[in-house]
Order: sequence, then structure tokens, then C-alpha cells
Amino acid sequence: MNVDKLMLELEKKHPGESEYLQAVREVLESIEEVYNQNPQFEAAGIIERIVEPDRILTFKVPWVGDDGKVYVNIGYRVQFNNAIGPYKGGLRFHPSVTLSGLKFLGFEQIFKNSLTTLPMGGGKGGSDFNPKGKSDAEVMRFCQSFMMELWRFIGPETDVPAGDIGVGGREIGYLYGIYRKLARENTGVFTGKGINWGGSLVRPEATGFGNVYFAKEMLATKGESFEGKTVAVSGFGNVSWGAVQKATELGAKVVTISGPDGYIYDPDGINTQDKFDYMLELRASNNDIVKPYSYKYENAQFFENKRPWEQKVDIALPCAIQNELNKEDAEALVKNGVIAVSEGSNMGCTPEAIKTFLDAKILFGPGKAANAGGVSTSGLEMSQNSMKYNWSAEEVDEKLHSIMCNIHEACVKHGKDADGFVDYVKGANIAGFLKVANAMLDQGVN
Repeated sequence: MNVDKLMLELEKKHPGESEYLQAVREVLESIEEVYNQNPQFEAAGIIERIVEPDRILTFKVPWVGDDGKVYVNIGYRVQFNNAIGPYKGGLRFHPSVTLSGLKFLGFEQIFKNSLTTLPMGGGKGGSDFNPKGKSDAEVMRFCQSFMMELWRFIGPETDVPAGDIGVGGREIGYLYGIYRKLARENTGVFTGKGINWGGSLVRPEATGFGNVYFAKEMLATKGESFEGKTVAVSGFGNVSWGAVQKATELGAKVVTISGPDGYIYDPDGINTQDKFDYMLELRASNNDIVKPYSYKYENAQFFENKRPWEQKVDIALPCAIQNELNKEDAEALVKNGVIAVSEGSNMGCTPEAIKTFLDAKILFGPGKAANAGGVSTSGLEMSQNSMKYNWSAEEVDEKLHSIMCNIHEACVKHGKDADGFVDYVKGANIAGFLKVANAMLDQGVN
């Protein structure tokens, strides 16, 4: 495999799809050596097959606003690879949604899901619809129109969507409700469902919890822990909410959260139930800003249009969106003595930022490993649905912790360098790739 040659060919086929191309290059560079050591992969065209989605569904989504006007958005579902199980990945409703972004997320999802060891393939979907500022009735009408097109292409053994940015409990409820009516069945075709109708305990917190569990395992390789450490978290949604809670539980002091408007620095720590609950209030307001936190807690400071990585912290947990931490941010963190960075968001750090961390021998957990807790718990939700049974919160959390420890172990196995330093990016990509590639080999060319 020649990575540069392959990337040139992909760029010709998919011009301008920068996020997707970035994700593919990162994986190919990591697996190049192990791929070339296995000529059976080349003979079967594994790379050429794995970088292209099985199919891409694109459709219009017309809906009627409260003002009586008809609006039209674009809907997508990228079914990327199902060699080890049904397609699995979230739906994202946000104005920034593009096919390139969804292909990047779906491609990453293949290897993330593989790492969980659960039988799930990779997929992603969504729309450029913006739920912000919409009434419940408008969101319901949009979701029903969206599902009118998608329902025939998904199912519990075919493709199991979940929530993502802009798709929370409200949206999942509306989507599942119309699916149930159209398909005339009550199955686990969505995850992130309400606890009263098939959802799993711990699912809202799971991505954040899992990210902290992964970081905990990384720290342990250096004889370190969260106890007494200062932590910067970005974002203020479910991932950040879960990460803040679990880091606090493990003895750390989280001092930042952030939004599109800037970031909050709270020297007292975001460490009380009242503050955790207020994060949920901020999200539920649909205003997508964090500044009000500084009004409620007098010692908290708000830094407009800035990111939290300028603060001096021991651990950084980017939990907002892709490419949210760049080279300059990484250099600032390294200069200020950060010892670990773990991505709660998908591809939260730019390639230049990742290189900065790895060159400085900083513990770095890539999203496909570190934020796999969310999809892991979605997989556990699917298992509970199949059994028509619910585990307790403690049981789900215990299983999640075990999965994250196993993911960490797989990354160490495939990512440890000769000097003992663990390149978790390399380890995650190789471990995730090998399982999928071998499954594809076993099943022939299809």
C-alpha cells in the first residue's frame, strides 16, 4: 500500500471532502506497516473497499413550520461497513452537516465500533436541519418527514441509528415513534431511547464516562491518576456533562466548559450536583451558549470567543466537536505542563495538534478509542432490547468500564513503541482495522 498514491486517487474521486480525506489519511498512515505485512489484504483489495461506503442515502426532507410555510432540508445516511454487524452510528441535526463530515464520522465509526468488541458495523447520518429555536411541533414534523424516507433502510439487524449533535431524547422519541408506526414493530432500531420505552440507564453520560475511564487507564501506565489533578473540558452537552461528573468522582477538579460563544473558567471547580444540573439547564435552553454560567456562579469567569486550552491544567478533555483543538492550543497545553489529552469528541484534535502531543510524549487518547463509551453503551442497549430486559445503572457502568479497559489494552498491544511509549492513535487504528479486515476476508468479495 502506498498511502500518498491512494490519497491522490481518493482526492480525485471526492474533491473538497476535507474531513473525510483527513480521517482516511490518519488511518492509512497508522496501518500501512501492518497492512504491507499481510499480502492477503492487498490481494482482496481491503483498503479500496473499506474506504468507500457500502451506500449513501440522500433525500429531501420537506416539513411545515408553525408559520404555515414549507421548508426543505437534506437528509443523509451513510452506511459504511457492516462486516462485523449491523450499521451503527448517530444522526446529527445541525446546519454544518455535510456529506464529507458524515463520511468522516461513518469511517471513524467502523473502527470505533470494532474496538468495542461488540457486533456493530459503522454508519452515520443526519441533516442540515437546525433544531435550535424550533418548537416541539416543528421538530416533530421534521423528524416524521425525515423518517418517512429512512425507515425502510434501517432495522435492528440492518442499521441502528442513535443520537448525536442536535439529536437528543426529544428527537429520538419522535423518530422512533413514527418508525414504530411505519414498520409496525417495536424493536431496538434506535439507541438513546427513553428509559420507559427500551432505553438504557447511563446512556446519556456514557461517552463522557468512557472518555474518563480511558484517560484513567492511560494515566495508570505512568503511575498517575485523576486524584488531585486539574482538568479542562470543552463543550457543555452530554459528553462534557458525563466527563465532568466522572472526573470529579475520581478526585479531579474540572475548571472549564465551553460553547460556541467562548468558555467558562471556574476556579472553584465544576464539582457540585447543582453545577452538574445547571449544565443540563444550559443545554435544555437551546441557546447554545455558556455565558449564563458566569452569572449564576460569582467566581466563574467567561472568556468570549476563546477556547479553554490556554488555561494551565494537568489533563485536557476535548468534548465538543471535530478539529476543536489546533496546533497552537496543543503547544499552549504542552508548555503549561499537561500530562494527558483524551478526545471525547470525534477527531477533536487537528493532525498538527496530535503530532505536537506525540512528539512531546504526552499521553494522547484518540476519539475512536477514548470516546467509544457512547456507542459501547448503545451496544449494551441493543443487547438489553434483544433480551427484553434492563440492567441496573451499576451493571451498565461496570460493563462500560470493562469495555473501555479492554479497548485501552488493545491500543497498548498494537501501539507500544520500542522505547515503551504508547502511540494510542496507531494502536487504536490497527486494532480496529484488523478485526474488520479479517472479517471482510472471511466473507469474500461483496
